[in-house]
Amino acid sequence: MRPHHRSTRLLGSLLLVAAGFFTVGATPVPVPVPVPETADTPATPLAGVIPAPASARPGGSPYRITHDTRIQVNGTPEVRRIGQYLAEILRPSTGYPLPVTDRQGAGIRLRLAPGDTTLGQEGYRLDSGRSGVILTARAPAGLFHGVQTLRQLLPAAVEKDSAQPGPWLVAGGTIEDVPRYGWRGAMLDVSRHFFTVDQVKRYVDQLALYKFNKLHLHLSDDQGWRIAVDSWPRLTTYGGSTQVGGGPGGFYTKADYKEIVRYAASRHLEVVPEIDLPGHTNAALASYAELNCDGVAPPLYTGTEVGFSSLCVDKEVTYDFVDDVVRELAALTPGRYLHIGGDEAHSTSHEDYVTFMDRVQPIVERYGKTVIGWHQLTGATPARGALAQYWGLDSTSAEEKARVAAAARNGTGVVLSPADRIYLDMKYDKDTPLGLDWAGYVDVRRSYDWDPGDYLEGVPAAAVRGVEAPLWTETIVTSADVEYMAFPRLPGVAELGWSPVSAHGWEGYRVRLAAQGARWEALGIGYFRSPQVPWGAR
Repeated sequence: MRPHHRSTRLLGSLLLVAAGFFTVGATPVPVPVPVPETADTPATPLAGVIPAPASARPGGSPYRITHDTRIQVNGTPEVRRIGQYLAEILRPSTGYPLPVTDRQGAGIRLRLAPGDTTLGQEGYRLDSGRSGVILTARAPAGLFHGVQTLRQLLPAAVEKDSAQPGPWLVAGGTIEDVPRYGWRGAMLDVSRHFFTVDQVKRYVDQLALYKFNKLHLHLSDDQGWRIAVDSWPRLTTYGGSTQVGGGPGGFYTKADYKEIVRYAASRHLEVVPEIDLPGHTNAALASYAELNCDGVAPPLYTGTEVGFSSLCVDKEVTYDFVDDVVRELAALTPGRYLHIGGDEAHSTSHEDYVTFMDRVQPIVERYGKTVIGWHQLTGATPARGALAQYWGLDSTSAEEKARVAAAARNGTGVVLSPADRIYLDMKYDKDTPLGLDWAGYVDVRRSYDWDPGDYLEGVPAAAVRGVEAPLWTETIVTSADVEYMAFPRLPGVAELGWSPVSAHGWEGYRVRLAAQGARWEALGIGYFRSPQVPWGAR
């Protein structure tokens, strides 16, 4: 496993400056002594960040963070929490106290402007000059995204957990930035291999850096059931007891899941839970014999084949089961969406599939959630307001693509996750030691160099809700594995989801991407050094 640097910066663990000490609980820790600054180096250009800003106008002198810098907050407690989060990032590397205060003064100012409708719910404006930096947003999410931009405008060493030499310069000028799409997601499959709460938090922090706003958790599959359901306890005690290759598996208690949801929310990501139905259900079928049409429970499964399992569509107990699972999961999930899977149900006839989806979608709606499913959902009748997540390939049949397009024209929103573009578990090339290649090799340029707005013929641009990068875990076991497959492709997905088309362009992007390598190294993220990217020397 690669080094684990500053993996979870809990917003609640604010370091307070008092009498020359940071105080964490009751344990005094000496303030780090700043390292003398080296000679000035040029500040990162305003347009040099990922995702590329909608507008960046350089001008004027840079702002220099010093021992006297304050982080000024006003407005809601949420703004103060964001200020504390920023201070927590900057203090270890700069060695400066950086008090978070509502007192005015030169420094970094975070402010809400609820009346500024041009920024939307996630946009922000950054103004930087000799006297300070002002981050303005209509809503807290926008301020948080602005903080991520500010991080990237500072040298990569700002991410380290010990004092580093400066200078800490923020280029002068103005950024005005709003996202292109409202759905900028990443999916983590915790069913084939289980990942702990802390491992999920580590991934959340990495997603936050690039302004993702959805964390899709694939919580059930043939190999393991990962979320506690009080009314069906064997789902986890038995169905969650293994994983691919026969390891011990694991599951989230309800308290665990709530902690993931809370932590993601503190980074302004909404958790979208998935219970894959009616296929990919062997863990459930093995746990409860009555869910099988023949009343016989199959053995637990630790392989990687797909399409062999199915709930029994004709049994009423099936819908009692789905109702209980959805009811309990919806009660734990404050977000709007609940994912019901629907892919690779090869053991379910088309007629049974349609019957099942007609029964299950109203259950999701009854418990106050909006349906999202893999794009095979369009083979049935998607519920009003439902989303279809497209995971096909360039080579997917015209008939299947046309079915998705017809649903989109009829009001179904589309989230794009083409497997031969942004499945993060696909190998980069033939020599990649991890991952699969059933969708082909997906190098860094291929994952970036496409436009979600016109990717699927016949899908209206207004129907595209955004993009999501899935990471399936047949071969992924550790956080180091996750990071090697996600980086450097993940930031490109973020840019496709956030930045205007006019800001896209491979030649410029690859240079900005190369500059991220030093930041990942400072964060302890091990990444694939793609030969397509001009990385600096180590």
